[in-house]
Amino acid sequence: MSDGAPGPALSVVVPVYNEEGNVVPLHAEITRVVAGLERSLGRSWEIIFVNDGSGDGTLARLEEIRRRDPRLRIVDLDGNFGEAAALSAGFAHARGELVVTLDGDGQNDPADIPRLLAALGPDIDVVSGRRRERKEAFLTRVLPSRMANWLIARATGVPVYDTGCGLKVYRREILNGTQLPRGMNRFLPAILGVKPSRVAEVIVNDRRRGSGQSHYGLSRTFVVLRDLLALPILVRRPPRGRALGRALGGAQAALVGVMLATSLGALGWPADRVPEVLLAVAVVATAGIGWAIAHNLNRWVRAQEDGVFRVRRVL
Repeated sequence: MSDGAPGPALSVVVPVYNEEGNVVPLHAEITRVVAGLERSLGRSWEIIFVNDGSGDGTLARLEEIRRRDPRLRIVDLDGNFGEAAALSAGFAHARGELVVTLDGDGQNDPADIPRLLAALGPDIDVVSGRRRERKEAFLTRVLPSRMANWLIARATGVPVYDTGCGLKVYRREILNGTQLPRGMNRFLPAILGVKPSRVAEVIVNDRRRGSGQSHYGLSRTFVVLRDLLALPILVRRPPRGRALGRALGGAQAALVGVMLATSLGALGWPADRVPEVLLAVAVVATAGIGWAIAHNLNRWVRAQEDGVFRVRRVL
């Protein structure tokens, strides 16, 4: 801080988009829980709501709360940039040594925050919530989520099996400079490059949405699968230039093509005898995979170079 005083011990970051019915009760719950931790924290704390271009009364409700609670800070974005960008903006404005994130729909239970903080030992940098009993439709939300989480854990080696849970706690130093392209929040904390051994997962409560409607549908699962193709590269060696991003994408596509040709050969189908339909499918699949990888690597690089959000004002 500018006067030399230490910053808050804890920042609670909540991205919100059209959640006017949820922000008041959620703020009250967070305040009650974190106030109970004040003695153990040893210093002050803050709550940051990031308004991601809401078109309803969300901002007005937050301003009402702000007038009676100076610990609340509002980061008002200049448009709707998506949850990944809203989280990035919250990380950029958080001053606490520890940063807790929650979804703005009320499904994450603030009462679980102390348990996550207790799991953050000296050898752990991130603790992620894992919802045991989901309060959503199994076929359209829970099953696709479990499949995606299994794939993410296998692709990254990071032992988190509920990346979609918004309740997490981070050491602030690992968040410095975070710029997440749209949708990449689904790969937290792996996308931050945290060592698997420094990540823990804690069982947490899952609640039904307080009010309003979900902003996600079944289509999100297919987007996750598309973005997942580039994740092993981003986790292990993030590209730092657009040309490198395209090159890595092309190399990955070429590798897929070689593997496919090798597989066909193993089946006894030499190139001159492979049915034309199979060749067409192989070409399309290879091109599609290559495009998805190159597209996401370039999105990552653009995010680091240009940023992913614009702030209208901070209250």
